Amino acid sequence: MKSFRALSLVGAGVCLGAFASIGLQAYAAKQAAEELPLQEIRQFTSVFNAVKDYYVDPITDKELLQSAVEGMVSGLDPHSNFLDQKGFEDMNESTHGAFGGLGLEVTKDPAGVRVISPIDDTPAARAGVRAGDIITKIDGEAAADLTLEDAVKLMRGEPKTKVKLEVARKGVMKPLHFELERAMIKTQSVKMQKLIDGIGYIRITQFQERTAEDLAKHLNDLEKAGNLKGLVLDLRNDPGGLLQAAIGVSAAFLPKNADIVSTKGRAPQSDYVFKAIESDYRAGNAVRALEELTAKAKTVPIVVLINSSSASASEIVAGALQDHKRATLMGDRSFGKGSVQTILPMTFGEKTVGIKLTTARYFTPSGRSIQARGIEPDIYVDDTPKGNYPSFQIREADLAHHLVNEDDKKKADGKKAAKDDLPYDDNDAAEAPDYQYMFGDEKDWQLQQAVNHLQGKPVVESKYRGKPISVVKKLKAEEKAQKKADEAKAKSKAQSEDKSADAVQKDAEKK
Repeated sequence: MKSFRALSLVGAGVCLGAFASIGLQAYAAKQAAEELPLQEIRQFTSVFNAVKDYYVDPITDKELLQSAVEGMVSGLDPHSNFLDQKGFEDMNESTHGAFGGLGLEVTKDPAGVRVISPIDDTPAARAGVRAGDIITKIDGEAAADLTLEDAVKLMRGEPKTKVKLEVARKGVMKPLHFELERAMIKTQSVKMQKLIDGIGYIRITQFQERTAEDLAKHLNDLEKAGNLKGLVLDLRNDPGGLLQAAIGVSAAFLPKNADIVSTKGRAPQSDYVFKAIESDYRAGNAVRALEELTAKAKTVPIVVLINSSSASASEIVAGALQDHKRATLMGDRSFGKGSVQTILPMTFGEKTVGIKLTTARYFTPSGRSIQARGIEPDIYVDDTPKGNYPSFQIREADLAHHLVNEDDKKKADGKKAAKDDLPYDDNDAAEAPDYQYMFGDEKDWQLQQAVNHLQGKPVVESKYRGKPISVVKKLKAEEKAQKKADEAKAKSKAQSEDKSADAVQKDAEKK
């Protein structure tokens, strides 16, 4: 039990863990005792032999079995997949925060590879690749024909080598072309700034082994500088990472023993309530760092910024702070990844492979399942003062084979209810607002509103985001009608003025 708790990790594409061996063996033995599906086994062998005999090119048994294994796991849900030897090594690298590549969190899309989030201060982010972009070609090869693992392999590589990407972006008629130079991606997961009026700003870009430790250091530095009278915790575009890191970050702001997240799955080892205690966030030097954390961290007023690319571990932190009424959440509804992935390593001789398998769902302290729904902010705020960026951005609910929300399962028409009840996302916006900024800079509109909230000033809330889709449709219909009426009125006024001018001219001609 302790082995599973200590190693199980949650992430949006980045996670690692292991079942306690005794429990897994017992569970596997139980499954083996069930009757084998003989008809399906015959079907498999028949298809296997047909491919061997009639496929246009020769194919080996090894290749067929490898493809069968990959398909068996990847067909379960969007986050389960088989990791060959290279994939397993890459997974270990990414959880430790250093790997050669472009700096993108991606998922598969029928049109290619969809960007969940560019990682801050990486070649992709500096070149202007955005969340929601669809990579259609990688070095001239169609990404739609590649598995996600193969696409990632093409984008990763030795630092200072180059790769060409063709990208589709909503609101842009022609494909965008990027030539990026790969770099060693050593992500700095925690960044800090001192803002006005004693307010601090901390951005977490990913949840890694050192995240809780680095957060504690920055909080202590802010307190010493007199910049911890209020705090903005920025989790926008944070795709997730390690569960222990998310628990450690939450524990920095919550009382000891406070519930942070619970997990529930089929295997007994999957059911557990994670709390703000040392045994649940023990990673790196997190325990010592949180012991030395300033007491002000437990009381400082907090605004947490989230958006549609805040996923998994980000949602755990946001949900815990929201349920404990420890912070005000601001921005947009989060991604909605409420499942736990566990890496099961498998060693065959000198080769180690693994499967990343969804083993549980997770729930916020109040028992909310955010799977396919996300965390809703307390205050919806647009991307910019001129509106929101149009995007191909999809959430968990849009992914093929996604797990259904547990709460929606209880409804008579769960899938329909989940879609109908979700707030408006304004992805029908046609043009991007002429307003560019980087997270944390002086033009960051959502950050400005977070500071306003901490200062007790008015916050400019979103006009449409957060409202039911039916309400937004009515508002837009009324606005369209009003715009049409205003145009007709202006046209009538112009015509009236023209007639008056004509009459004056005729009178002048008569005279």
